[in-house]
Amino acid sequence: MLLPRLLGLLAIVLPSLALADHSFENTAIVRTIDLLGSVVHVTTTYAVKALEDSSAYTIALSQEDAERTSFIEAKVKGAKDALPLQKELRNPSSGVALYTVELPSSLKAGSTLNLVLETAQTHAIYPWPKEAAQGDEQALKHDTDLFVLSPYKIAVQRTKIRVPSPKIISYTTPEGVEAFTTDAVATKSGATVTYGPFSNFGPSASEDFLEEHQKRVSVRFHHEFPVLEVRKLKRSAEISHWGANLNIQDEIDLYNAGPKLKGHFSRLEHQTHMFYNHPMSTVLRQLALQLPPGIHDAYYVDIVGNVSTSKLRTVPSVPKGQRAANHNQHSILELKPRYPLLGGWNYSFTIGWDSPLGDSAAYDAKEGRWIVAIPIMTQIPAAVVDEAEVKIILPEGATDVEVFPPFPPKMMTRSTHVTYLDTVGRPAVSFEYEQLTDKHVGTIYVSYKVSTSAHLKKPFAVATAFMTLFALALAARRVDLSIEKATK
Repeated sequence: MLLPRLLGLLAIVLPSLALADHSFENTAIVRTIDLLGSVVHVTTTYAVKALEDSSAYTIALSQEDAERTSFIEAKVKGAKDALPLQKELRNPSSGVALYTVELPSSLKAGSTLNLVLETAQTHAIYPWPKEAAQGDEQALKHDTDLFVLSPYKIAVQRTKIRVPSPKIISYTTPEGVEAFTTDAVATKSGATVTYGPFSNFGPSASEDFLEEHQKRVSVRFHHEFPVLEVRKLKRSAEISHWGANLNIQDEIDLYNAGPKLKGHFSRLEHQTHMFYNHPMSTVLRQLALQLPPGIHDAYYVDIVGNVSTSKLRTVPSVPKGQRAANHNQHSILELKPRYPLLGGWNYSFTIGWDSPLGDSAAYDAKEGRWIVAIPIMTQIPAAVVDEAEVKIILPEGATDVEVFPPFPPKMMTRSTHVTYLDTVGRPAVSFEYEQLTDKHVGTIYVSYKVSTSAHLKKPFAVATAFMTLFALALAARRVDLSIEKATK
């Protein structure tokens, strides 16, 4: 009985000690929230002053922000490499989530440092009103906390909320914050709403501060582009050494998360808007996807069949020695769905293409290993991918398979994929992800060995099949199937 009580006491005391840390002071905190479709990008800059020698800094987020954050990264301002970041285990009911950032070197007392925290939030914007007529403008709303949380004292802080256009309908002006500012609480300038500056803060990452001082603010604005979500993405990448080919196929379940259509859809009204070049902001009419250079035999189909309203502009493969200078070269696939995609509607389709294996693969002669680079996804601008499955199908006979994903998957499984002309099947590795954004565009590297005997399995299987067919044909010719007349 003593051990459970002791563990319970530590669970209460240790978070309190963490929040009471006085090793740093925040001389200034600036948080910038960019509202971009279904993904919200938040950049928070901490101007930090060390009060004693320290090598780790603690960042605090509200529990709500932590739950809808799918990407988080901390850097020293101006640096390229991210710092090691670890989430601390705390009781979710406290309302605060803590993250420990390891500094590149121990910060001496009196020294200063600027830390930049970048996060990507999903499903943090919603349509308001939730329903709209076909010709109405689209209005979106975002809610967030007013004050940035920190376990350290804060000299001054401000929050900026930026929207894509100056068409801001309304924004919240909270009351009861006079103790922290003598200026205007909220000001609007163009497409930006600024809250603060606020000062005279003690440590704010505590339940008492949340209950007594934290306020909710919201911004409502017109958005002139469809709010897209990919509810499910299934990517299949098949590696073929005999064909020197990499085939990638994406099965996409696309959803328009804008306000749902109020009433019935009018094809006449839609065509009228199109004729006068006034497309409705809630309607998705076409997509432009960036595909790798050098692709060929691309296809775009849905449940009905081939969709002819598409256009592919390819660029030739880029030599490996010139890829750094030509990293912005892409083939462009322009897609037009079979029907206009309004708010609350979904559209499932499949795209795929072939590309030379040499564009994605390299051979290490010293180790006798192949290394192939597989992109996790094809990014749909400003869209979140709720669920993603990436399946990499290796050549038959591949052994010693190693995979190197750019970030940990939710789940990884190994299986055997059997297709035509296979004997024992091909090894396959599947990755499952959730809440992917443009910050998660990365590459999975897979390394494996293929022996000479494994390469010969397929021609041997083909030769055996043909020999069997010829043997059956010869045997069939020797069978007399004629019906002879009976002799008298």
